[in-house]
Amino acid sequence: MVQPLPILYSFRRCPYAMRARLAIAASGLSCELREVALRDKPRALLEVSPKATVPVLVTGNHQVLEQSLDIMLWALEQNDPQKWLSPTQQDVAAMLALIADCDDRFKPQLDRYKYPQRYAGEGPDNAGRSDAYRDAAAVWLCDLDSRLDQQPFLFGAHAALADMAIAPFVRQFARVDADWFEAQPWPRLQAWLRAWLDSELFGRVMGKFPAWIPGTVGVRFPV
Repeated sequence: MVQPLPILYSFRRCPYAMRARLAIAASGLSCELREVALRDKPRALLEVSPKATVPVLVTGNHQVLEQSLDIMLWALEQNDPQKWLSPTQQDVAAMLALIADCDDRFKPQLDRYKYPQRYAGEGPDNAGRSDAYRDAAAVWLCDLDSRLDQQPFLFGAHAALADMAIAPFVRQFARVDADWFEAQPWPRLQAWLRAWLDSELFGRVMGKFPAWIPGTVGVRFPV
């Protein structure tokens, strides 16, 4: 009996969902992609994952993975042709530590920089708060730039798990004020981000799909 394709609930612009799509595409696996309209989340998503945020992957044997990093590891542990789990420097544990630092330290500052109106009680005014959080996030980005001083990627000579898990969030930060980002003294980080944005893989995972209609089959991904 042919096992059904895994089902991935995704949202194109969500950096966490980008993580999942990047790993699935890089692994050579396929899934049924269901693009979610965040203002009208389908009941099928809520039934498998009450947290109701993307990405969510339902594997062929009905295992539910609700965290982007778990989905990345699930895909890469099955097939890792680009050696994302085998960096030329350090190991998976070190990469996971840097990703956790991104999620726990950088992402909260990024959110407050990008969406200052959501944090109205945290400072004297939106503009002042936004700049303060931007500058706090910039400290972390400076560390990334320094990390890239002697190597083209975060953990050595080729792109690995950490690069692909972190790049969607650096992209999000850069897009808040592209002119400001490009004016910063981060040439290595800017080149690293630009190369990722120009990559064939990034193009493959950023296709636009209509919102999934319950009762229909989603899009086979990658296309």
